[in-house]
Formats: sequence, C-alpha cells, structure tokens
Amino acid sequence: MEKDNMDLIQVDPTKCTKCGSCAKVCPTGVIGMDEHGPKAIGQFCIACGHCVAICPSEALDNVKTPLANQVPLEKIPVLDEDTAALFLRHRRSTREFQEKPVPREKIRQLLDIARFAPTSGNSQGVSYHVIDDRDTLRSITSVSIDWLEEALQSPPYAGSRYAAPFAAHIANYRQNGQDVVLRDAPCLIIPIVDKNSLPIGRDNTLFSLAYAELYAPSIGLGTCITGFFNSCAASGYQPLLNILNLPENMHVTSGLMVGYPKYAYRRLVDRNQLQVTWQ
Repeated sequence: MEKDNMDLIQVDPTKCTKCGSCAKVCPTGVIGMDEHGPKAIGQFCIACGHCVAICPSEALDNVKTPLANQVPLEKIPVLDEDTAALFLRHRRSTREFQEKPVPREKIRQLLDIARFAPTSGNSQGVSYHVIDDRDTLRSITSVSIDWLEEALQSPPYAGSRYAAPFAAHIANYRQNGQDVVLRDAPCLIIPIVDKNSLPIGRDNTLFSLAYAELYAPSIGLGTCITGFFNSCAASGYQPLLNILNLPENMHVTSGLMVGYPKYAYRRLVDRNQLQVTWQ
C-alpha cells in the first residue's frame, strides 16, 4: 500500500483500476485523480465514507472511514414501489401504549439505526437521553402542564386558536389525571445536541427521529413525536431542565415517545392532495 502525501487515503496500486469513481462521489472534492490514480488534494474530509464504499476493487482506504469497518454489500435490498409506498404510508403516531416496559436492548437497537440517518455535511452530533423511569416520566408531564398553564397567560398562546384546546388538555390532566403530554408512554427518547451546533443540530435530530419512527414497527414498537414537551424544553423552562439534569452545553431538540402499541390500525388514511409547482 502506498500512503499519499497528505496521510488521508491509502491506495493499493495493484488493485486500483483508476476508474475515478472515488473522486467523483467525494462531496468536498478532497480526492483528485492523476495518471497514478486517486490522491488527496485537500484535508476537508467529512468522513462520509463514500470513497471507500464505492471502490469496486477495495483498492482505497481512508483513515477517517477505514475499509475494515465497512460492511460488504453483495446485493443492495430494494423494495418494489408498491411495497415501499405501503410501508411508508402505514406509519402512524402511537398515542395509546400497552402497560409494559420496553427492554433497553430494544431501545438501543432502535437508536442504533437512527444514528445512520443523514446529517448536514455528515456532522452527526446527535446524542440520546433515554428516560424509562415511570416516576420521572410523570414528573416531566407535571412540569410540562405547569409550563403550559403559564404559557397560556401571554402571547403567542393567549387568545390564539390554540388557547381553548390547550386549556382542555390541562383540564383533562388536572381533573382526570390523563397524561396529555407523554400519553403514558413507558419510554421517552430525548435527542440532545451541543448548543454550538444549532440550528444544524436540530435538523439532524429530525432526520434521526424519522429513521427511528420508520424502523420502530419492524421491531414491534410504536412512536410519537412529543409536542408539549418539545415546546416546554425549547422555552428553557427551568423545572423541566432540573429534572433532565443534562450537561450545560447540551440542548434538547425534541422528544420521542416509545412503547408497544395498544391498538393496530386497519386502514391507510388519506392526506391533503399533492401540491406541486414546476419551473
């Protein structure tokens, strides 16, 4: 193996066919080609692994995404279009959960797929704070309701079209004990990012949660993005932050309720008609 002069990639000249595919797929242009084959012409590598993954002869290695850590693909699995459409359309938010805990190994399995979601410039950076203690979950619901009551006293919620339904949610909690925040989910996944990564970190969170929500039914789980919790956390409500007790530099970007669905849906629900403009 001959190491290039910038120590980023290694190329085996006995295997390299000089096809140039590694250079063509590099998103930052740090790989160039000459008569000897690929070589590093810059150092701004985002560690996406494209160059190693695409090489047809395993001739190229990258110190940031080693060939030894990549999984060979003999055949790329592709769903036919009808199956893919059915799979994507069948996903529904779960707000009624069975009264049983989700094993932590299953949550880890879910998040181990979520981490492969695309991120801006392969920045990644999303961590997950998981809460599966019932008392802590109840405390989160309680302080979120307290926050909502306070929020309804001033803009943008006071006098808005949300005021009446939000007040009804509060009443359901206060009078009936109904958990309108976390829906009695046995587990809450809280993505967190470094505050310095915002707003990109928030976008990366949404990608990762999309992966989690799509994968969850494959392992028997139901999910739902939190609403009131998200708004409460985004406001910096101190009682909630005290419960979470996160490092000072970490920011809550969302929340995902997870559990075993109580019910199974029997039909695909329609949505608004597709709106498209062309230019």
